Amino acid sequence: MPVPKRKVSKSRKKMRKAYNSVMQLPQLIECSNCGEKTLPHRVCNHCGFYKGQQVISKEAFV
Repeated sequence: MPVPKRKVSKSRKKMRKAYNSVMQLPQLIECSNCGEKTLPHRVCNHCGFYKGQQVISKEAFV
């Protein structure tokens, strides 16, 4: 069974944990209809368009 040769210092352990917990922000794209920034592969929250087609009417947002 593999065993560490030396104790991992607190500093090194915390640095490793900090690096693993870095979250990547989702990339935003512009809506083809209104130009609002939205998540990719999602219906635009502002106008209800997805891939150039209206999926949800504006009245559904209110």
